[in-house]
Amino acid sequence: MLETGAAAAATSILLFAAYYIVPFEDRTAGGTVVRLLLSAIVFVAVLIWQARRVTGSDRPVLRSVQALGAVIPLFLVTFAAVYLSLSQVSSDHFSEPLNHTGALYFVVTVFSTVGFGDITPESDLARLVVSLQMLLDLVVIGAVVKVLTTAAKTGLAGSSSQASDPAD
Repeated sequence: MLETGAAAAATSILLFAAYYIVPFEDRTAGGTVVRLLLSAIVFVAVLIWQARRVTGSDRPVLRSVQALGAVIPLFLVTFAAVYLSLSQVSSDHFSEPLNHTGALYFVVTVFSTVGFGDITPESDLARLVVSLQMLLDLVVIGAVVKVLTTAAKTGLAGSSSQASDPAD
């Protein structure tokens, strides 16, 4: 169990460190859209990969916790990067210019539905992206957890059937 928590924490730390280290030099709205689309593809690929790892694991429940430790931070970093890019394209997109920490803070307040209101989307493009994140938050909270839970159940069923198979 300690190993699971350590792996999830290490994954989160690496993702957030990469977010702070990677430069965001493309200051075009088109670059922001491309970044969002590529990030979405990476997110889906990581989710599929993690679900397969959970299903094939000898400890699928713990493996699903590790998977959540990768998928949720990846989702947050994806949108933080988009918000940071939008803010760098134009200071008119948000109520204040965002740096790495401001963008990460904003994405977490939206994800958690707290929304303090100190940072708000001001342009139509920013409002659309934030609305997209809000809708995808529901998907991440519902569907991603369901996918990983189902994968864990499948892995458990596979483990128990192998353990009870006298041919092995």
